[in-house]
Amino acid sequence: MDEGFRAAAHAAPSISLCQLGLQRPALVRSVNAVAAGLAPERARQLADIGFVPGERVMVVTRAWPGGDPMVVLVGHSRFALRGAEAACIQVQEV
Repeated sequence: MDEGFRAAAHAAPSISLCQLGLQRPALVRSVNAVAAGLAPERARQLADIGFVPGERVMVVTRAWPGGDPMVVLVGHSRFALRGAEAACIQVQEV
């Protein structure tokens, strides 16, 4: 991999999954349920279904109106997440 590309990839800012645009691939950076106002065990539940650092994710679609819930592709599986759940998942676009 080109060193310039590698440096740019590491410099990309993290955003919450709820901010990720439709059909934009990203990597999970972290999951922090407490920071998003959810119970700490929710982070473990999200990890159990595949939201772990380094995993590829993509927002497939959002409900209309309001965009909540959203359908998210994580690995090869699709899940519906509420906005509060998506807010606790930090991702980096690739």
